Order: sequence, then C-alpha cells, then structure tokens
Amino acid sequence: MAKTAPASTSRIEIGLACDAGSSNAGIYGLTDLFTYAGEFAAKRQNRTAGPAVRITHWRVDDRAAEVRCAFDSCPGSPHALSLVVIPGNVQAPEQPEKESPLLNWLREHHAEGVVIAAVCGGVFILARTGLLGGRQATTHWSFSDQFASQFPDVLTETDHMIIDYGDVVTAGGVLAWADLGLRLTERFLGTTVMLETARFMNVDPPGREQRFYSEFDPRTKHGDRAILKAQQWLLTQRESAVSVADIARYAALEPRTFLRRFVAATGMKPSVYQQRLRITRAREMLEFSQASIEEISWNLGYGDVAGFRRVFRKVMGLTPSDYRRRFCQPGALPATVPARELSLNSQRSFAENG
Repeated sequence: MAKTAPASTSRIEIGLACDAGSSNAGIYGLTDLFTYAGEFAAKRQNRTAGPAVRITHWRVDDRAAEVRCAFDSCPGSPHALSLVVIPGNVQAPEQPEKESPLLNWLREHHAEGVVIAAVCGGVFILARTGLLGGRQATTHWSFSDQFASQFPDVLTETDHMIIDYGDVVTAGGVLAWADLGLRLTERFLGTTVMLETARFMNVDPPGREQRFYSEFDPRTKHGDRAILKAQQWLLTQRESAVSVADIARYAALEPRTFLRRFVAATGMKPSVYQQRLRITRAREMLEFSQASIEEISWNLGYGDVAGFRRVFRKVMGLTPSDYRRRFCQPGALPATVPARELSLNSQRSFAENG
C-alpha cells in the first residue's frame, strides 16, 4: 500500500454514505478528520485554489428513490468521488425487506474505481452489496455472530481493527472511524499528513487491533442444556486445564458425543474454549492485581512462562506486559488477593446471560 502522498495535487473528493441509522459521531468525526487532513495537505502543497479535500454527504431520497448529495464542503463543481465511507451504525442493521438504492449506488461507484470503506455496523450495508463475498471483513466484535449469520459468504474476522483489500476496506469498533480515517488519509494524502492529523486530534496512528479490547463472549443461547452445564462448570475451572473426558463426564455425555455437541454449540473445540477462558482470567489479573507475569502464568497452570506469553500474544495481539501497561487499573489489588474472588463478577454475568 502506498505510504507517500500522490504526485498530483488535484482535489480529492471523499463521500460519506449515510443511512437512517448512521452514527452522528461517525459522520461528523470523519468530516472533521478529513477536513483537518485536507488543511494540512493544502499547506504542504502550497495550494491557492481551495482545500485539498472535498467532503460530501450522501443520503437516499425516499421520494425520488435515489441517492442525493445532502452536504458539500465545496459546492459548485461536478462530483468526482475517489473514496466513499459508510459510517458506523449505532446498532447492527437488520436485513431490509427490499434493496435500498444506496446499494446500487455503492456498486456503481465501486465499478468506476472508487474505494468503498465501512465502519462497525456500516459493514453490514457494504456486505449487502456483494462486494465482500469471499473476502475477510471485520465489524464490531459484539456483532460477529449476527454478521456471520447474515453473510455466510464473507469470512468474519473481528480480531482486527481494519482489513484493507485496497478497493474495499472494513473497520470494527464504534470509534474505529478514527483508525479508518487515518489509514485512508495515509493512502490518499501521504504518511506525513496522516501523522500531522493524528497528532492534532490526539489520536494514536493506525496499528491498534480490535482484539485488544474485545471480550470473550461465548455462545450460550444454543439450546443444548448439557453443553451449557459444561460451559458454566468450565468457568469455575479457569485456573487449570481440564481434559475432554472430565468435561464430558461432568456433562453426563460420552466423550465423542460431547466433543461433537460442544463444537456444534460453541463453534470451537474445548481446548480452544478453555484457552480463551484462561486468557480472560489472565487479563483480569493483569488489570486488577499486582501479580507478576510469572505468578499469573503459574496460577493459571502454565508451567512455562514463555509458553504463556506466546499464547497470550497469539490471542490478544499484545504481550502480557504491554497489555498491563495499556489497561492496568489504578489501585490494582495486591497479588495475594484470592484468584476466585476476582472472578465472581464474571461468573455472575455468565450465569445471568446463560
């Protein structure tokens, strides 16, 4: 991906495709971000012919059944979009009864070479165009199951904050519009302008991953009571590895039957499920206790601290030390606080949701 400003100093038009559920924070946040970026770019280009970036908002006119420009930062000249961004929705959009004119509008612009990007719930709209078929896409981690169910031809990957295919870009997280905006600023206006914009907005440059923040949210509404019983028991066993035979025995199932039903109900093998539970426990200890990495590793049953570090980084995208630096809570409890005392809230939450 290009990291330098394009040689041409022609104005770039960026359109925001808004629907009824679009978040105002995303719409106006992206408008401000691209405005700042345009101002920094104009200074570097010594422009005398107005802003380097033209920002337009587009909405469906229900009476005319077409997409029309609802806002234009530089009115008076023909539109020449280089990029269209679908801001995030406050909630994951439901499947509409009929196709919106916005979908055809997006397809037509993509066919003309316009880059199409979407944030959070806006990724559902992009997926309905068919442009994500056979590709990976991210959305807010809490929408993962709903998105995968609606769009089985899209490879749902919500660990990442941004997935960039060049012609289509998806971003997850309510505030991921900032990460996406900076990534696109870097592509269209160069790294220097992107860094100036990030500094001005007090925003970290692109590089975060959504898995730094996402919670392990196991499926519990699957209707298999034996597997739910096993899941609830495993939550109390987060500080030790439990064999499939032991879990199957607790669920009163034959091991092969248990394994098949567990994977069908939760979408993952028991070993992976336990690993996620133990890493969740590790996150709690890193955030709320002063225990050393070695103590946490030992308390969770990892005999090899190097192995614990590898597993943690694989799941979270950060080392345990980096995670603690980012998320440690003020007044963290001493390492001597009983481990189970810290997990009571998690157990209550699981029981209520289960």
